[in-house]
Amino acid sequence: MSKISSDDEVFLAPEMNAFGRQFRDYTDTNSERQKSVEHFYATQHTNQTLDFVQKMRSEYGKLDKMVMNIWECCELSKEVVDESDPDLDEPQIQHLLQSAEAIRKDYPNEDWLHLTALIHDLGKVLTLPQFGGLPQWAVVGDTFPVGCAFDESNVHHKYFMENPDFNNPKYNTKAGIYSEGCGLENVLMSWGHDDYMYLVAKENGSTLPSPGLFIIRYHSFYPLHKAGAYTHLMNEEDKENLKWLHVFNKYDLYSKSKVHVNVEKVKPYYMSLIKKYFPENLRW
Repeated sequence: MSKISSDDEVFLAPEMNAFGRQFRDYTDTNSERQKSVEHFYATQHTNQTLDFVQKMRSEYGKLDKMVMNIWECCELSKEVVDESDPDLDEPQIQHLLQSAEAIRKDYPNEDWLHLTALIHDLGKVLTLPQFGGLPQWAVVGDTFPVGCAFDESNVHHKYFMENPDFNNPKYNTKAGIYSEGCGLENVLMSWGHDDYMYLVAKENGSTLPSPGLFIIRYHSFYPLHKAGAYTHLMNEEDKENLKWLHVFNKYDLYSKSKVHVNVEKVKPYYMSLIKKYFPENLRW
């Protein structure tokens, strides 16, 4: 892997999202989209308990829902729209290609990063009937550790007070069931598309480097990579990988656009990367 580029060499982030507002703005309560996003987080924060996460990981860790290749899953993502996203309401395949193409332009030699961008949100297919049709609160939105205190940097933090774990003395201390420096690999995250796609990649023997797998699992972990929360749980490898997640996040967040990528034009390039880093068919 080459060194990380300086900000003045790379993609310039737009100031406004597709709706003409600031990115990740959760304060405009007069907006219908914002009202639905807040309702989403109220439901998510109430239901994402340690027990729920353990059950979901046990069920979906079996990878017995479907057998298909990565591109087939990209096609399926056309059917998914993320209700938690205040910035865009486009089908997921366009978001995946927009972020991948933006990274490809600025980091031409990091093909693993291009592919990571393409697949990072594929786990959102969990909302589709063939994957159990999970509710959006169990698939999308910002992620956070369970089994320890819910940091106040989490968006709409107030709704955690309805979570059964909030007042459990085993889970509501800073480290909770974990120990400082234990490594994020040993921390249970709220269940959703990040953790699911991480399990799919890891258990199917993907050869993506460690930063790629880290990005897939933690790209929605905004309390960590935006607010600097939960760093007491990280180890040295996490700290190195976080540098690449910071790079990735800019492209993940700010490349969202109403201008579509020509799928058929770029498909051959991404098919070559899929062949390089993944087996032909994967268990999902």
